[in-house]
Amino acid sequence: MSYDALGRGALDYLPCRYGESKLLFRGPKRDLSEPYIAFVGTTETYGKFIETPFPVLVEADLGMTCVNFGQVTAGIDAYVNDPFVMKAGADAELTVVQIMGAQNMSNRFYSVHPRRNDRFLTAGAIMQTIYREVDFSQFNFTKHMLSHLHMLSPERFETVRQELQNAWMARMQFLLSQLKGKTILLWCAHRIPADDAREFDDDLTQEPLFITRHMIDTVMSHATSYVEVVASPDAQTAGAEGMVFGELDAPAAEQLLGPTAHREVADALKDALAKLL
Repeated sequence: MSYDALGRGALDYLPCRYGESKLLFRGPKRDLSEPYIAFVGTTETYGKFIETPFPVLVEADLGMTCVNFGQVTAGIDAYVNDPFVMKAGADAELTVVQIMGAQNMSNRFYSVHPRRNDRFLTAGAIMQTIYREVDFSQFNFTKHMLSHLHMLSPERFETVRQELQNAWMARMQFLLSQLKGKTILLWCAHRIPADDAREFDDDLTQEPLFITRHMIDTVMSHATSYVEVVASPDAQTAGAEGMVFGELDAPAAEQLLGPTAHREVADALKDALAKLL
């Protein structure tokens, strides 16, 4: 079942399309002929299981159109491969770019689906050389594949992680440079950015995966501002309270930011945007 399919207890995300983009976005559809703030990012920006995600809250707070281009499980590739979204971001008064994990993007070691970036496609020659014993045809998703490789050999996996981190920095700098206008780089998560890449060695559930403070500092010269929001103790205690999902989606919902955290993100962005608009 796709993320946008409706089931018992599911939200209606009012899916819509813009221009010639092949991506399906969360609605309601916004008018791009008036000044607007663009939001690009992954599951949190889209607002999976959230009735009023932070782009909508920001719109209500500021009284300015906010266009949600978020994509569930998106990596940077979903945007750099979409000329329409890149132009829409460049035409915006300002673009908020959520920091996305490094696992869901094509790199020298493996390729992902150009739009559904969590879908693993093929392993490159370097990856197959490093992991000769692995049958990569058994994997459909990047996280499953990476978890298996890490289990087989944490030592060899360090080479994979470094490749993903280097590719992320290059791709993020490219994304920000193409947006041309003002940009806010947004960190929103349950934790602060890692100081040491080795923090990921024993836990591949830490989203945004593989992103460190050093990596953010490296790309910041291409952004106008940086906003860091870590869910408060109250938001983390609330867990999935206030989220809308079916019974089978409960484990996934518990891993995401809830409504309280979305309010905290909106408050932080409201203050930052007020200084830039």
